Amino acid sequence: MKTQKISEAVVRRLPIYLRFLNELAMKNIMTVSSQDLGQKLDLNPAQIRKDLAYFGEFGKKGIGYDVSYLIEKIRQILKLDRHIQVALVGAGNLGRALCNYNTYLRNDMKIVAVFDAMPGKAGESINNLTVQPMHEMKQTITKLGVRIGIITVPAVEAQNVANQFVECGIEAILNFAPVIIKVPADVRVHHADFTTELQSLAYYLD
Repeated sequence: MKTQKISEAVVRRLPIYLRFLNELAMKNIMTVSSQDLGQKLDLNPAQIRKDLAYFGEFGKKGIGYDVSYLIEKIRQILKLDRHIQVALVGAGNLGRALCNYNTYLRNDMKIVAVFDAMPGKAGESINNLTVQPMHEMKQTITKLGVRIGIITVPAVEAQNVANQFVECGIEAILNFAPVIIKVPADVRVHHADFTTELQSLAYYLD
């Protein structure tokens, strides 16, 4: 891998490439060109080649990319060649939906623990996961080696949950609450805000 800083845009495109490559592999398609990738993903083939070239030379001129090999390499780049444990706080409707989505995820990245501050929810079962009270979070996260946290609580509680994640040693957070949370510089946060995404889509309406 080259030593220059990789932009967030490049990193966000890698899972898109990986998903399509997995689809090709399921169809027993052995090779694919950047032209084919670009056409199917509505991306510039030159951009795809540039993105992948940040991490190495994976293709062969006139042949393209070996699908299985490129899948392996992108999984390594995204650190999906190892088990990554995820914890979720907020067992409401959205939290439940994400826990139920566990069924469709690969074994390398799964939600393995779910927590909620409401006493009445402790002990509930969601897709083979038992909702735990917040006071058990640090012990559970440490025991299971959880590295990523998901926040699906109301906005007023999001920062408090983020603080607790940081105290538990969580390294990255996916925040679904409609509020910006503040964490130390060594903790990565991605915000998934439905409202802002819908509002930005409205700009493009006729």
